[in-house]
Amino acid sequence: VQLQASGGGLVQPGDSLRLSCVVSGRTFSTPAVAWSRQAPGKERDFVAGASYSGYSTKYADSVKDRFTISRDNAKSTVFLQMNSLKPEDTAKYYCAATRANFASREGSDYQYWGQGTLVTVSS
Repeated sequence: VQLQASGGGLVQPGDSLRLSCVVSGRTFSTPAVAWSRQAPGKERDFVAGASYSGYSTKYADSVKDRFTISRDNAKSTVFLQMNSLKPEDTAKYYCAATRANFASREGSDYQYWGQGTLVTVSS
């Protein structure tokens, strides 16, 4: 299973950005997906996760009501819509996939990771 994230960039506070992650390979074996992020000098933190159907989702408290995870299974793509971005959202964002049916908040539960895409929020 391979994951390729894209869509990062430099934006101003209050702006929106949508990240994409294409999942390829034995995708049927990795139904649940998630986004995590790692800011400079900090540990990687869970951001959002979704089950295969997309109906079961989880969010970190810090992004709830601002970020939305969704997926287009026909295109094997997972999205992270980020609204009302703040400077503290600056980080490298990673997509991940797990063999579990539901997303977990624990990074150790994910077997496959993408290379990450950098998001910088600054005025």
